[in-house]
Amino acid sequence: MAEIVLDFKPVTERMAALLDGVDDGMLSKPTPCEEYTVGALLNHALGLSWAFTSAARKERGAHTDNPPAAPSPEVDPEWRTLLPRRLDALAEAWSRPGAWEGETTVGGVTMPGDVTGLVGLNEVAVHGWDLARATGQEYELDPEIIGALTALHGQGADDQAARDGIYGPAVEVAHDASPLDRLIAVTGRDPQWRP
Repeated sequence: MAEIVLDFKPVTERMAALLDGVDDGMLSKPTPCEEYTVGALLNHALGLSWAFTSAARKERGAHTDNPPAAPSPEVDPEWRTLLPRRLDALAEAWSRPGAWEGETTVGGVTMPGDVTGLVGLNEVAVHGWDLARATGQEYELDPEIIGALTALHGQGADDQAARDGIYGPAVEVAHDASPLDRLIAVTGRDPQWRP
């Protein structure tokens, strides 16, 4: 039986806690993820949490077997209650060792379960930073999670061909940048971005 690689709960709870700091007037505001407004980012989080929950459960459907569509900037009207529930389900699904075993499919790509879990955790962690930065909130991640996600990006992070369609070019940071800033920079975001 596979071991649980990382606990999603601190990351999903961190993103859910940010929602109290998002008022409706912010939904059309920009985020560090250039193609997303705050509303579109919330819709993306709704979709990715559902898709990666299904991937953990080895369930298949259109939401796992196809590449993700661009999210609507018009946020689901139930986002304040729906997103925390989906994030809770995501953490619970990946708390089961079987989620990390074998292969599973998400975004139309079949990968080993342990890789899929890390990709899903990365999605929540990095988009949590996007949401925090866009709405003027503080954001921290556990050092163990930062290390694991930085290592994930280290597997071909300098190969732009492997990054096309996923991230922009890595952003250069100062030699004394924090580990979180380094993680954010390798995903093509400027750690100094402000709205």
